[in-house]
Amino acid sequence: MFAIVCVVAIIWVLYGYSLAFSEGTVANAFVGGLTKAFLNIAPAKDKTILDATVATFSNGVVIPELVYVAFQLTFACITPALIVGAFAKRMKFSALLVFTVLWVTFIYCPIAHMVWYWAGPDELAKAAKAVAEATGADAKKAAEAALDAVKMNSGWLFRSDAIDFAGGTVVHINAGIAGLVGALMLGKRIGYGKEAMPPHSLTFTMVGAALLWVGWFGFNAGSALEANATAALAMINTFVATAAAALAWMFAEWVVKGKPSLLGLVSGAVAGLVAITPASGFAGPMGAIGIGVIAGVVCFLFCTGIKNAFGYDDSLDVFGVHCVGGIIGAILTGVFVSPSLGGTGVTDYILKPGEGVVGDFVMMAQVMAQLKAVGVTLLWSGIGSAILYKLVDLTIGLRPPVEEEREGLDVTAHGERAYNY
Repeated sequence: MFAIVCVVAIIWVLYGYSLAFSEGTVANAFVGGLTKAFLNIAPAKDKTILDATVATFSNGVVIPELVYVAFQLTFACITPALIVGAFAKRMKFSALLVFTVLWVTFIYCPIAHMVWYWAGPDELAKAAKAVAEATGADAKKAAEAALDAVKMNSGWLFRSDAIDFAGGTVVHINAGIAGLVGALMLGKRIGYGKEAMPPHSLTFTMVGAALLWVGWFGFNAGSALEANATAALAMINTFVATAAAALAWMFAEWVVKGKPSLLGLVSGAVAGLVAITPASGFAGPMGAIGIGVIAGVVCFLFCTGIKNAFGYDDSLDVFGVHCVGGIIGAILTGVFVSPSLGGTGVTDYILKPGEGVVGDFVMMAQVMAQLKAVGVTLLWSGIGSAILYKLVDLTIGLRPPVEEEREGLDVTAHGERAYNY
């Protein structure tokens, strides 16, 4: 994973950020262009990259673009690292590095562009003013025309009204389905189903989950792009949804297996973190608890009964937690964003393009937009990842020889051991 972070960090500043967050010249709805490659973000010839800014979700408020580049870099780095957990201990290191480069380029960047790329509310207000001055249209008609123009310079799923506050589709569904495809194509671990394969260290598991929970506040609250009430809402939702999911998984396991476990508790916590991610800045705290409870129970069922029934070897339950949790969160975002359920509603930039206010909310329409985003992500990443895995397999091979795998890839591939005592 450390190597993946290093590889993706370089890709991101070379061309990844540009593909995800710039206007595309050919297929802008699906992927950006290369105008910002090599971080060529200086706004004018007499300016430097220190002068570059990007819009937030508030009219007239901007942040340094370098801050946004770095923030989005963290998402880009963590997403392919999640995939690895699905086929841990059975993929060549060289194959993993090549797959990571291809996957970030052809899967992650287009999905990030489709879901998150738009010009921002400032551009909408400017466009509305320009339309009104040029055509003499009234404010509402000018705003509608401007919105159409701005939407054409945005990602396909964004213009389809899908909402994803901090990465339910871009990160978790995207990585989760890629992980499942990889696990299926590589096959099961040697001895899977015949030999005991308990967690390596429950202590490390607990420490890792605790670090994840703390770090997740940065992803979710930070996605507000401002230190405001929305960031505070995302933070409290990240608290309560995670707690609810952890308890829901624990009690479900207690009922089904007769004993609650630490592994189950922390697995539920991660499921809650995943599920609340797309809804963190949209749902109210009570809605966040509901999302957490549902995710905790459903992800428990997928990681136990359904996984056992189908017999696939997802080493660290990447599909059962991240993909399934992401799907639950993405769909329920369309439900719990409703103001009648304590949510924030969806900003209507047509009504007041210079400010943005909550407009009329139609739950079914929003849920359908969410379902479209889920379906597109599953197909794009699922099919695209399968193609990339096959390409790597045909060239350098995905899986090491059985003898090397039995001995352990830490020794055979890297010449070192995790413990030397």
